[in-house]
Amino acid sequence: MRRRGKAGMMTPQDSPFLFRRPLARRLVLRDFRSYAALDCRFGARLVALCGENGAGKTNLLEALSLFSPGRGLRRVDMGDCARHGGAGGFAVSLELETEDAIVQLGHGLDSSGAEGAAARKFRIDRVPAPSATAFADHLRVLWLTPAMDGLFMGAAGERRRFLDRLALGVDAEHGARVSRLERALRNRNKLLEEGVSDRRWLDAAEAEVAALGVVVAAARLETVSRLVALIAAGRDDDSPFPWAEIVLEGELETMLLGSSALDAEDRYREALAASRRRDAAAGRTLLGPQASDLVVRHGPKGEAARACSTGEQKALLTGLVLAHAKLVAAMSGAAPVLLLDEIAAHFDARRRAALFDALEALGSQVWMTGADPAAFRELAGRAEIFNVTPGRIEPAG
Repeated sequence: MRRRGKAGMMTPQDSPFLFRRPLARRLVLRDFRSYAALDCRFGARLVALCGENGAGKTNLLEALSLFSPGRGLRRVDMGDCARHGGAGGFAVSLELETEDAIVQLGHGLDSSGAEGAAARKFRIDRVPAPSATAFADHLRVLWLTPAMDGLFMGAAGERRRFLDRLALGVDAEHGARVSRLERALRNRNKLLEEGVSDRRWLDAAEAEVAALGVVVAAARLETVSRLVALIAAGRDDDSPFPWAEIVLEGELETMLLGSSALDAEDRYREALAASRRRDAAAGRTLLGPQASDLVVRHGPKGEAARACSTGEQKALLTGLVLAHAKLVAAMSGAAPVLLLDEIAAHFDARRRAALFDALEALGSQVWMTGADPAAFRELAGRAEIFNVTPGRIEPAG
């Protein structure tokens, strides 16, 4: 009998190949970033894209990242993805193979609307879909980019955004709830700024903030709890990618840990009412999930991540992303597609070899980029390696 972890979740000792393993077989781009037109086919679990800086490697990863809810790995306005000199829109089509079917997914920006208004479009097997959230039934997309290297040294907001991406990997609706919470907070802040004296308006705004805040905080706590359990089950002090000790800190999170969600919502709403004068003076709401922080420590060393060396931080972050990929597979029943931008650039040969072995063991399709082809030399025969030049992608060799 297989051992199962928390809430029936498969442990890392269970084979990832029990999960569904979506495979991107064909990617078609039109007027996306630097690509006027591209039609490329793939067949391997490991895909390496090599090319000079500015050749368009990250653009390919970005096109794939937009099959996930949100604004993709660069977090830009969709208009910025349209090719300069193009018609103002773009289209991305992905042929995805699973164990029992082939599905065609598409997203794009249609600039043919009235008065030039552009609208995002989504399709599944050429049938319109309401949003990118619908793609979660077919694939989950995770990523790690160089912009995330400063995660442990940066502001708490960057770590909250990282945590929300983790939560979104297992709950495709989480991003929409975070967006609604942000709108509710802006509404309350505006009422405080305007000095609204009618208490009923503030009561209603704070009721909405409290309800959404508890849901968002609870989802983050659940994600952290499951990730902690998975990390503990596969902990290895000698791994080149050290295990992380993670804790979500915040006043609302403390309320949730000590009471039911309904009680925490009532207490949070009362705290918001009591802090109106303070929040008005600050110009923002000081209490809630928008003020929490994800605290990360280097497990084997017992040291705060922010105090570790740059190389240790990179390895720690990579270990977290690998653990999250396993969690997504366990929770969703499907191995995620993993996008790793410039992943091997700052690792020594030992860590690169360990990384490639770990990626192979995931059962995911993994897309990697790098400027130096030598970084992927060990993948010969194990991966598809492509040369990327402006507007083109061709098999290496």
